Amino acid sequence: EIQGFFSFPVDNLRASPFLIQYIQEEIPLYRNAIIVAKSPAAAKRAQSYAERLRLGLAVIHGEAQCSESDMADGRHSPPCVRNTTGHTGLELPLMMAKEKPPITVVGDVGERIAIIVDDIIDDVGDFVAAAEILKERGAYKIYIMATHGLLSADAPRLIEESAIDEVVVTNTVPHEVQKLQCPKIKTVDVIMILAEAIRRIHNGESMAYLFRNITVDD
Repeated sequence: EIQGFFSFPVDNLRASPFLIQYIQEEIPLYRNAIIVAKSPAAAKRAQSYAERLRLGLAVIHGEAQCSESDMADGRHSPPCVRNTTGHTGLELPLMMAKEKPPITVVGDVGERIAIIVDDIIDDVGDFVAAAEILKERGAYKIYIMATHGLLSADAPRLIEESAIDEVVVTNTVPHEVQKLQCPKIKTVDVIMILAEAIRRIHNGESMAYLFRNITVDD
């Protein structure tokens, strides 16, 4: 559906074959791994990886509970002057907070290598929280795999201090500075598919070969 945002023809290339190859070649004992979706929304992508690698699938459900800081009203100025007649119509009604379900993991990750897959990793808070949950459930090693590694703000520090063992992203986005700050960040080179796509488009050749066995969920 991303093609709908452009006024000219585009092809949405996939990095999943490169990431799957990395899993097979660079993760020792990957056969003892389980693919993890950090939310139900990411389950289709994770299932595609699991099916191609012949591995099990786990899905993390629920959200972290609100902290006390979430309850602050963010006001830096004095409140409105109250009506001296006692009328309270100017009081702001507060919506009752929804009760968030506790975080649960559907799938057995005990004594397994957990591999969380996603399309983008930028704000790493959810990934760090997911890694902690997986460690608590018995996973002994945690990998994060994503196509685009934005890794903004203090993401390198948070990754370095977390239960995450390795973050693997492609070189679609420059992240050399982040790698210097965090040795856990690894890069998969996808320049080959980009160069081949450019060559085929320039020469008017078919792009179908680049999408062999590729589905919309990859």
